[in-house]
Amino acid sequence: MVYEVPAQGGEVVVERFEDAVDLCLAVVTLRLEPLGKPREQPRAVRAPSGHRGESAVGPDVPPEHRIVDRGALLVVASLHAMTIGAMERPEVPLRERLPDRVTIVEVGPRDGLQAEKVTVPTGEKVEFIARLVAAGHTVIEATSFVSPDAVPQLADAEELLRLLPPGTGVRYPVLVPNERGLERALAAGVREIAVFVSASESYSRKNLRRSRAEALAMAAPVVRRAKDTGLRVRGYLSMVVADPWDGPTPVGTAVSTGRALLDHGCDELSLGDTIGIGTPADVQRLIGAYLAAGVPADALAVHFHDTYGQGLANVLAALELGITTVDASAAGIGGSAFAKGAAGNLATEDLVWMLDGLSIETGVDVRKVAAAGTWMCERLGREPAGRVTRALSAVLER
Repeated sequence: MVYEVPAQGGEVVVERFEDAVDLCLAVVTLRLEPLGKPREQPRAVRAPSGHRGESAVGPDVPPEHRIVDRGALLVVASLHAMTIGAMERPEVPLRERLPDRVTIVEVGPRDGLQAEKVTVPTGEKVEFIARLVAAGHTVIEATSFVSPDAVPQLADAEELLRLLPPGTGVRYPVLVPNERGLERALAAGVREIAVFVSASESYSRKNLRRSRAEALAMAAPVVRRAKDTGLRVRGYLSMVVADPWDGPTPVGTAVSTGRALLDHGCDELSLGDTIGIGTPADVQRLIGAYLAAGVPADALAVHFHDTYGQGLANVLAALELGITTVDASAAGIGGSAFAKGAAGNLATEDLVWMLDGLSIETGVDVRKVAAAGTWMCERLGREPAGRVTRALSAVLER
């Protein structure tokens, strides 16, 4: 529904909006003014402090609620805060089927940066992680102990870990591809690792240079030794929906391969739609098959790429089936360096924006994580992929 609100005295007063889920206010100036005549700076306008609160106008309005002047079109960057809590109402059936809290695994520093062509200095990686910690993240995949020849971007794993900010309650898992990688990780003092295999045969051979069965066999001793040492272990399963060479991945194959990782001893299994081709139906079909096979929802996580714009819809489909851990990357940084057609990861800020609107706790500040992603994108020489970052670009703290 669209309302036309007349401006009086240079101000637009936003009255209460009942049952708003999200709101964007645009004020278009139709009055013609002489060329060259400076316009008086309009006073800021903000939304009500709550769904049923009063409107507020004036220069003391905080920056995140101010209208941004871009010529004749004034756009309210965000009235999102006024909608948080709306989905708690009992008449909204969707909210009743969703969890109260979601853990976001921030994969930008590892999965994100490994696919980028620009080599990022170690100090800037450390600063990026520090900004993510400041945004409220408690699980940040920091790096990988992969061969430097295979992924030069992550050749500084040991140095990076020595310089990480000692955030209380922050976990820094690292990816370990093989036993040699585990040796390096243990020497660096890590407390949490991740191993990975592919649900598809072709991707396994192209990425790991071995068959799916061989990759599972290689992961087994890594997981076993890590568990014996007291480490937490996460398993990544890629290509769970489809493979660009093999086509659709049979659900049975995806489930049996993932079950094998869990049977090896993995504490958690992250299901990755590596080329981002899946839809909510694919997601619920796959997760439903895992649940039917006796795998509890709290042992599963999801990792979506946004190639076809399905990332958020797929997250919602997963949450409906009890998933409470979601991987994401600030500013949508990354993709897959080994899979054609794999666009960037789901942007963390887009995920947080949606979860905020559903009153699902994450502990992550949407503006701070968007600002962190923007900061890194400036160093990569690329634009942020997150839609929320683009919408909030005028109010982000750089």
